[in-house]
Amino acid sequence: MAGTYELKKAANGQYMFNLKAGNNEIILTSETYSSKAAAEGGIASVRKNGVTEKNFDKKKSTKGEPYFSLKSADNGQNLGRSEMYSSEAAMEKGVKSVMANAADAKVKEV
Repeated sequence: MAGTYELKKAANGQYMFNLKAGNNEIILTSETYSSKAAAEGGIASVRKNGVTEKNFDKKKSTKGEPYFSLKSADNGQNLGRSEMYSSEAAMEKGVKSVMANAADAKVKEV
């Protein structure tokens, strides 16, 4: 099953999206955007940048939990980040899942 971008209005009135894998797990959560059009531009940027591994910034939280953020190759802007993972291997699977789903996922407003 293909992935999905779930576009929604956040509680603060701004817009954001989650990229979900085919199993309905959230694999990337966006930053917030001031308008729906800006969030749609963010989705377009994830489609473009999410297929190239060098655009993923792999990090560890202050508690030592691995996670990643996706950066724009054009301007270095943060496009979204993952959940905290239990291991480096699990984080790598998350990166691969974003790479597999980013380009072709459908957009669904929720």
